[in-house]
Amino acid sequence: MKFLKIISVFLCSIAVLSAVAQEKNETNRSQVWVADNGDGTYKNPIINADYSDPDAIRVGEDYYMTASSFNCIPGLPILHSKDMVNWELVNYALKKQPPFDVYDKPGHGNGVWAPSIRYHNEEFYIYYPDPDYGIYRIKTKDPKGDWSEPVMVKEGKGLIDPCPFWDEDGKAYLAYAYAGSRAGIKSLLAICSLNPEGTKADYNDDVIIIDGHDGEATIEGPKLYKRKAYYYVFAPAGGVPTGWQTVLRSKNIWGPYEKRKVLDQGKTKVNGPHQGAWVQTQTGEDWFFHFQDKGIYGRVVHLQPIKWINDWPVIGTDKDGDGTGEPVSTFKKPNVGKTYPISTPPDSDEFNSRKLGLQWQWHANPQVYWGFPSTMGYYTMYCRPMPKDAANLFDVGNLLLQKFPADEFTATTKMTFKARFDDEQTGLVIMGLDYSYLKIKQTAGQLSISQVICKNADKKAKETETESITLKNTTFYLQVKVKAGGICNFFYSEDGKNFTALGTDFNAREGKWIGAKVGFLALRNGNINDAGSVRIDWFRVTKSTH
Repeated sequence: MKFLKIISVFLCSIAVLSAVAQEKNETNRSQVWVADNGDGTYKNPIINADYSDPDAIRVGEDYYMTASSFNCIPGLPILHSKDMVNWELVNYALKKQPPFDVYDKPGHGNGVWAPSIRYHNEEFYIYYPDPDYGIYRIKTKDPKGDWSEPVMVKEGKGLIDPCPFWDEDGKAYLAYAYAGSRAGIKSLLAICSLNPEGTKADYNDDVIIIDGHDGEATIEGPKLYKRKAYYYVFAPAGGVPTGWQTVLRSKNIWGPYEKRKVLDQGKTKVNGPHQGAWVQTQTGEDWFFHFQDKGIYGRVVHLQPIKWINDWPVIGTDKDGDGTGEPVSTFKKPNVGKTYPISTPPDSDEFNSRKLGLQWQWHANPQVYWGFPSTMGYYTMYCRPMPKDAANLFDVGNLLLQKFPADEFTATTKMTFKARFDDEQTGLVIMGLDYSYLKIKQTAGQLSISQVICKNADKKAKETETESITLKNTTFYLQVKVKAGGICNFFYSEDGKNFTALGTDFNAREGKWIGAKVGFLALRNGNINDAGSVRIDWFRVTKSTH
């Protein structure tokens, strides 16, 4: 009898733990976009958020992805999956971006361009370009832990899109491209030697393997692989919004290479399907990750099946048999030998952790006094002085922002503003080349709320503002509803139940090489020895109701 009681208690404990785990999984799951259909199939995009220029690898039963991050810090996101469809954001490889004196201020469109992630000698490597400085390398044994400091592998203005390759004979190589805006040449892919440690690229044996001016318009983003007797270079061509995927192959790494278009839009609605990664499952299936440029939403991530025909990859579905596939909208999930739970990158945040949620990034290298998490269920941002030469928010680094998580969503937040001085302000912002936010400002000791809009912020345009409304309380709720096409409507409430519309429709606009973002600001005029603050209690992303 005693034994049966012990078994009963044990089974109850297992049930409780399982229920808690299930509840945690449901809580962390996005309410606005889930790629896993739950029936053995998935829908594209697998990540409906701005993870630009994705590259991915498999190590054992684990899949890892990284992406461009430009001037958003922390940079080089690390995503993890067990089945190539359900992804979690688990880390950033770049905590601050060098040169620090440069990226301590916003550098829109600069910084981390298309990276490559690789696994070699039981270490993970990321090679990333800064188009103004050259090609860097970082590495780690644990992708969820700390990564090494960046090492300059190949210095040069305009060198972009690096990809390392270690051959069976121990020799190493680096493929890369050129940014015309810095190098003065473009649409060229090059390969050079790399020392076996991967720390130094040769400056004397670079070979151009393709000139994309002949038939490719623009070609960039090379990813270097080997299969059977062939070396393959997967490279996006034709430009970001309207391009296609080209593959080169040769039996000699230095060339000459033949080429073939293997994926384009075809008759689908997926414009410019290209730039990504070829990954093979542990069961031998081949798949391709790529992005789609969705304008204000940034570059979202798709997953396509690959078939090999006559040693050429055919990506997606090739309905007319010409060797060029087109994207699938839904498809059977990759066979990885097991079934795994649904997971998504984070969007909502209760701010209950002593670390800031991984969905949040700043527009420059963060400073310790910008904000602090707590164990008391809120995040505190401090009102920092507007930069002296700032024309508008485009010049502000301490914007706490995250990517749009879907085409349509509602974001609601609870905040408490503890202003200490007049002219301090906080708010909920939709940020891009144009931006709009609900501004809460203290004037003559009283808080008021208004809508601010700035169009062409990158061109130092001035803000316009609606007439302000007095707030009775220091705790309030702000909300933005994002409709298809990025049409945003703002609302506020002082009780969290009854929301009042404020201002006019705002059409969100993408940033410089990134999608529009949503988040917070905390600012003041002038620099003194104290500052007001805002406590952000929670930020919740839900489905929109129209």
